Amino acid sequence: MKAENGNKRETRFFRVSEENFDDILDKAAEIIKRGGTVAFPTETVYGLGADGLDPDAVRKIFKAKERPPGNPLSLLVHSREDLGKVAKNVPEKAFRLMDAFWPGPLTIVLEKNGIVPEITSGNLPSIGLRMPDHRIPLELVKRAGTPLAAPSANLSGKPSPSLAAHVLADLAGRIDVIIDGGGTAIGLESTVIDMTVEPPVVLRLGAVGIDELENVIGKVRPTYMGAEAKDGEAISEKQAGQKYSHYTPDTQVVLVEGERKKVSEKIGTLLENYLLEGKKVGLLISNETAGFFASEGLSAHGCFLLGPYEEPEEAARKLFEGLRTLDAKSLDVILADGSFNPSGLGAALLNRLREAASIRHAV
Repeated sequence: MKAENGNKRETRFFRVSEENFDDILDKAAEIIKRGGTVAFPTETVYGLGADGLDPDAVRKIFKAKERPPGNPLSLLVHSREDLGKVAKNVPEKAFRLMDAFWPGPLTIVLEKNGIVPEITSGNLPSIGLRMPDHRIPLELVKRAGTPLAAPSANLSGKPSPSLAAHVLADLAGRIDVIIDGGGTAIGLESTVIDMTVEPPVVLRLGAVGIDELENVIGKVRPTYMGAEAKDGEAISEKQAGQKYSHYTPDTQVVLVEGERKKVSEKIGTLLENYLLEGKKVGLLISNETAGFFASEGLSAHGCFLLGPYEEPEEAARKLFEGLRTLDAKSLDVILADGSFNPSGLGAALLNRLREAASIRHAV
């Protein structure tokens, strides 16, 4: 499959299988070596990769995503031996994290070597590194022979892609290749921890939770939106230093958080009010909240079920797909269910919902 848009760049689309794996990965690696851009699945979300040590290749990522300049990228590595190429003064605690969580959904920010271009690191003295737990990016890094700069493969600020179709919708005609390796296992971006400071700072929450990190290295300090600060109050967007918007569909998102029954009732009230105003409303909700609407005889212009509220892992896998599906329906507002269990991956799920929402209700 080939796709083009007004940028007149041809995008090649490959659906990978065991039979064609080596052929596709070799072709993609050659494109990386020539300074091109390749989108591929990881266990978290789809990434957009280019040679992270080639400034011209990295600029193509920024152009394709319409990513603000100065917004740092992370690098994917194939093995711990790759660290010496791009990082220095690695603390002992960082190696403990690698032992515990690599390969996996943890990005570790370390002091960078001079070989890492300023455009890749956002002019910072540090760089985020991750060894993904997915065969495709690991093989692509190995065959290309270079760490890959690989942010999420979406237009900047939009919901991250958990399916190749999402990448195609955002970046067709903007990049060289899309590798379709099926849906992602986790569906949310990696946890990011800055190991250049003490105590280490958690910049973004993903599948690796605060408790898991502290069990390995001791105290860490969360700074992402919605985390609990020392005074017990939730960290706000301003406190979290959110310089850029994330995970935001074109349709306004209204999030309702709290106890499940109260959340269902509040979403029902909001739905009725918006419908009376003549607005088209979509629902991004748990199975249980959907059952409440069925019993009350309420209906919306679109509904996407994220799964049982006690199973945030399923909701995390479906979140960005749900936001994109509802966003395509030309709605006025999306009412989002924030009643999911906040333990484990549920905390990261709620963080993404908070960042996507322009209005939040606590009940």
